[in-house]
Amino acid sequence: MKKKLMSLGRGALAAGALVAAAVAAQAADLKVGLSVSLSGPNSSLGVPYAKGMQAALAYKGEIAGRKVQLIVLDDGSDPTTAGRNARKLVEEDKVDVLMGTSGVPAAIAMAQVGRDAKVPMIGLTPILLNPADNAWVMTVAQPTQLMIDAVVQRMKKDGVRSVGYIGFSDAWGDLVFSALNQAAKDAGIQVLGNERYARSDQSVTGQVLKLLAMRPDAVMTGGAGTPGALPFLALAERGFKGKVYGQHGLINPDFVRVVGAAGQGALMPTGPVIVAEQLPADHPTRKMGLAFRDIYQKVNNAPTSDAFSAYSFDGWLVFADAAQRVLAAGKGEPGTPEFRAALRDAIFSTREVVGTHGVYNFKPGDLYGVDERARVIVTLDKGQWKLAP
Repeated sequence: MKKKLMSLGRGALAAGALVAAAVAAQAADLKVGLSVSLSGPNSSLGVPYAKGMQAALAYKGEIAGRKVQLIVLDDGSDPTTAGRNARKLVEEDKVDVLMGTSGVPAAIAMAQVGRDAKVPMIGLTPILLNPADNAWVMTVAQPTQLMIDAVVQRMKKDGVRSVGYIGFSDAWGDLVFSALNQAAKDAGIQVLGNERYARSDQSVTGQVLKLLAMRPDAVMTGGAGTPGALPFLALAERGFKGKVYGQHGLINPDFVRVVGAAGQGALMPTGPVIVAEQLPADHPTRKMGLAFRDIYQKVNNAPTSDAFSAYSFDGWLVFADAAQRVLAAGKGEPGTPEFRAALRDAIFSTREVVGTHGVYNFKPGDLYGVDERARVIVTLDKGQWKLAP
């Protein structure tokens, strides 16, 4: 009888182990695929994106009892590689969501893969796409028009009547120029010139000389990261005394390091996280901005001084909120088409998710999810970003 009981005990244990294994198999991990520029001219943006994502993983690495796996690939600042990375993440790694990347052209390449494979993509940079044709894509970045509107409002306040333009010769340069034209027209400010340069260029002296010949009151720049410093340096070398304005693509320490004294007094928009401690106590993103800074410091053993790492963090918060709701509703298992479709729908029903850059509300047919709460104007003062008066 004793032997029979022992035998039954072993059988129960074996059955229990099988049940546990089955439950474990069912409780599949969530997978996030991140492609960013860890090398190449866009690495000054890509490295912060990756560090911000590591902070996000530490902040919330489990959702509804499911662990989250983060897979990171380097696109080398090349849009073709970004698209190839996205395809690998989808087809081989079976990720539930794509995130990236460090430039508009590369983000567009990733978005096309997400659309074709029916995998949701959370962009970390503004994306110039038709929402009607890209129902699987959204971005936590601010719309370029929202940010440039704030710059032009500042120009008007500063008494600017004409502004020259110099920006990248790619989709980001196009976005900024288009937004500037629209806002300036409404404000009665004349836009002079449309000078462009490649991200890999070493000098923009020729373009700046053409602009200065037009005698603008101010200059607006449409660059990003380290290469975005070139117009500031060239204008300073030529003794330009007017105001120089930038945009949120320049908010990172490598730009500050390279631009040096030539960037003193520059004005540009950014998400409020960059000056979180300077915000009023009742600002909606102040608390989350400070929490992000704390976890970033712990994970990376250094303070954050850029806006890009916080976009990754916000993308993770939006994903986590949506995944929590999908899992609670039992709408498919991670790694399946059903789950990805439900996750896409949940992201587009996001309501008042507080991030570091803004408060997110998405809806179908719109790539963006932020409003005026996602922007402030800052000035560069002796290498530090200060909330502009």
